[in-house]
Amino acid sequence: MAVDLAPAPAPAPAAVEVKAVEEEEEEVEGGGCGGGAVVVVAADAEAEGHPYDFHVSGPRNLPPPNWREIIRSNWKDPSYKRMVMACFIQAVYLLELDRQDLKGEEESLAPKWWKPFKYKVTQILVDERDGSIYGAVLEWDRSSALSDFILIRPSGTPRAVLALRGTLLQKPTMKRDLQDDLRFLVWESLKGSVRFIGALEALKAAVERFGSANVCVAGHSLGAGFAFQVCKELAKQGVFVECHLFNPPSVSLAMGVRSMSEKASYLWKKVKASLLLKEESTTTLESAKEEANDKKRLHTEKKWVPHLYVNNSDYICCNYNAPSCSSTSADGIPDEQQQQRKASEIAGDVVAKLFVTSKGPQKFLEAHGLQQWWSDGMELQLALYDSKLINRQLKSIYPTTAVSSPAKS
Repeated sequence: MAVDLAPAPAPAPAAVEVKAVEEEEEEVEGGGCGGGAVVVVAADAEAEGHPYDFHVSGPRNLPPPNWREIIRSNWKDPSYKRMVMACFIQAVYLLELDRQDLKGEEESLAPKWWKPFKYKVTQILVDERDGSIYGAVLEWDRSSALSDFILIRPSGTPRAVLALRGTLLQKPTMKRDLQDDLRFLVWESLKGSVRFIGALEALKAAVERFGSANVCVAGHSLGAGFAFQVCKELAKQGVFVECHLFNPPSVSLAMGVRSMSEKASYLWKKVKASLLLKEESTTTLESAKEEANDKKRLHTEKKWVPHLYVNNSDYICCNYNAPSCSSTSADGIPDEQQQQRKASEIAGDVVAKLFVTSKGPQKFLEAHGLQQWWSDGMELQLALYDSKLINRQLKSIYPTTAVSSPAKS
C-alpha cells in the first residue's frame, strides 16, 4: 500500500527534527512532503527559511543557464532528469500544503520548485471529492527562459510534464488519499478513482497538444501508481509516454492471492507432468515452445519502457526487484550465476528500466521518501533481469503473450 507514513506535521506534513552536526553541517530528519527522507544542507550555505524552501532542502550544484550547458543539454543526463522529475513531484506536494495553509502567491513554497528549471504550471488537478490538489501539468516556460537569454529549448527537454503526488497524512486530504491506498491494496488497480480519470484526461490533452515524444509523467508512491496505470492505458492504444516512477507501490492483497495461486498452479503442473503419457508430454512441449516463440517475438515489439526507482529498504516498492520465475534453475532453486547470465542476454530487451539505490537510506520512512532521489551522491544500479511484477503488470499491453496452444488434460 502506497502510504507516505510520517509523524504529525509541524508546520508541514511531518515533524522536522534538526540535529546539530560538527563542522557546520546540519542534517534535517523527518517525513518531508514526499514521506520520510534525509536532507543534508550544504555546510557552506547558511540557509534560513522554511524546511521545504527550495534553497534549504532542494538539490545542490544546479548547472548555470549558460550557452555551454544549453548546447550540451543537461536533460540528456538521466541523473539530471531524475532529479528534476522528483522536484516537480515535490512541487505538487507543496501545492496542496500551500492550499491547506491558505498561502498567497508571494509566500507559496511550490513555485520555487519549478521556476529554476524554466517551467510553469498550466493545469492543477483537483480531487472533486475534497478539493485537494493531487497533480499538476507543468510546461516549458519560454518567457522565463528568455529572461536568462535561453533562446531555444534544450534538446531532450519535455514540453510538458504531468506530476502526481502520493499520500499526505493531513486531515484535509488524508481520508481520500487512504481510500485510494486501500483501493490499490485490495484490487491492485486505481481505475475506479476520480484521480485516475482526471490524470488520464490531462495526459491525453498534453499528448494531443505536444505529441507523446514531448510529454513525461512522474509520480511518487501512490502517485506513481496512478502514473503507471494512466501511461499503461495509453500504451494499450499504442501511445508511448516516458514515465518516471519513484517508490511505486508493489504490495497488495490481490498480488498475494495471485502469488499463492501461481505457486499452487506450478506445483499442480509438476505433479501433472509426472503423470503425462508420452503423447501428452510431447503436446505440452510443443505448447511451451510456441509460448516461448511468442514471448521472444514480443521482446522485439515492446516499445514502452517505464523508469522505476526503488529502494530495497522500502517494503512498499521492494517487490519490483524480485526476479521472474524464468531466473530459477531447472529444479526450482534460484541460481545467482544463471540470473547474471540471463541479465546479459536480455539487456537489450528489458521491459522496464528498474533503478535500485546502492547507498540509499535504510530506515523505512527515509527509504520511502522522495528527497533521496534528488540528493547529491545518489548511486543507482540498473537491474537488467526480468522483474516478475513488471512483467505481469505489462502483460495486458501485449495480449498476444496469452496466445498459445492449449495442452490436453
